Parts: sequence; structure tokens; C-alpha cells
Amino acid sequence: MKSQPASACEAGPVQWQPDTAFLRGLDFFSGAVSELDGDAWQRASPCQGWRALDILGHVGQARRFGTLLLQHAQPSWSPIEPPGAAVEGRPTNGGRASHQARGAVSGIDVSEVVDSPIGTRTIGEGLSFPALDLFVHAWDVGKSAALDMALPAEAVEFARSVLVPIPAGRTQSRVFAAENPAPSGATDSRAFIAWTGRDPDWQPKA
Repeated sequence: MKSQPASACEAGPVQWQPDTAFLRGLDFFSGAVSELDGDAWQRASPCQGWRALDILGHVGQARRFGTLLLQHAQPSWSPIEPPGAAVEGRPTNGGRASHQARGAVSGIDVSEVVDSPIGTRTIGEGLSFPALDLFVHAWDVGKSAALDMALPAEAVEFARSVLVPIPAGRTQSRVFAAENPAPSGATDSRAFIAWTGRDPDWQPKA
């Protein structure tokens, strides 16, 4: 059985609720997006076969889907391939969509049960994986810009709270690639990135 990355200390950071994690994830992802411009969006990313622009398109589509769910719509999940084709205009012009997502999250009851394409679940459950997606893909985008964006301790702790209840094989097969060994002396952030199947030391080719 695959193990979760070990905690650095017993008294960890304050546990985020899913809505808080999602809002903080939007901020973190926006920070990564601001590091790239122009032709830099055509660079390779740690996600095999995807450019940085494809990651942006994937996150944008997932964010729009989640926003519609929070507005009690019933959207269908039909992602555009390649994901970069979903990006309209300048890649950095995502402020309006982010604002809409924030508005949809504001004041929600994370315990409310709603219908979703995979059945009934709480809003908190529905927000949890999109929140994780924002943090992990922010790291991907940052790496395309040769930056190592350390995930906040609260984000890593939130990830553990979401993923620990899920059987390891199911988590890896449906969400992440096979786990990579964490580098010696890895921080919590780097250990978690390795657990998602990424290489914490990945660098774009010159």
C-alpha cells in the first residue's frame, strides 16, 4: 500500500476547509500564471505531453465546470483537447473567470449535498479535488518558468486530509501518476510532489 508523505511534525498547520483551500488555490495558481508570458506558454511542463498553455486550459475548464456546479447548474464534462485550445485571448487574462469562481464560493455551505455528474456529494467534497488541482498545477506552471513553487504547509495538510481516506491504488490510478521516491531530506512540499508522480527536480529543457 502506498503511504502518504510523512508529516514534518505532529502539531501541523491549521486545517483548511475546502472553500478556503479553493480560494487560496486560486491565489497560488494566479501567482504562477503571472510568471509566464508570450512564447513561454509554449514551454514543456512536468505533465507529459502538455505545454504550460495546456495546463492553463485544463485548469480553466475545471474551474468553469466547478463554478457552474456551485451555481446549481448541471454542466457536462466535455474537455477540449488539447486543453490549450480552450485558452482564449492572452493567457494572463483569467481575472474575470477567477472572480466568478470566487463569487460562486462566497458564503457557501460546504456541508450542503448537491447532485453532480458522479452522484450526490457535499459541496466540500466537490471542491476538494479542484482545490488540490490548483496547487499542484501551479507547481507545474512554475516549473515551466524554471521556478520551484513550494506548496504552503496548509495545502499539503489539506491534501492529506482529502487523500488519506481514499484507498491508495484508487487514488493513484484516478488522480495521479505512480508515486516517485521523495528525494533525501525532502521538504513536505517536495515529498508531496513526488507522491503525485512528479519529479521535484524537473527542469524545462533549454
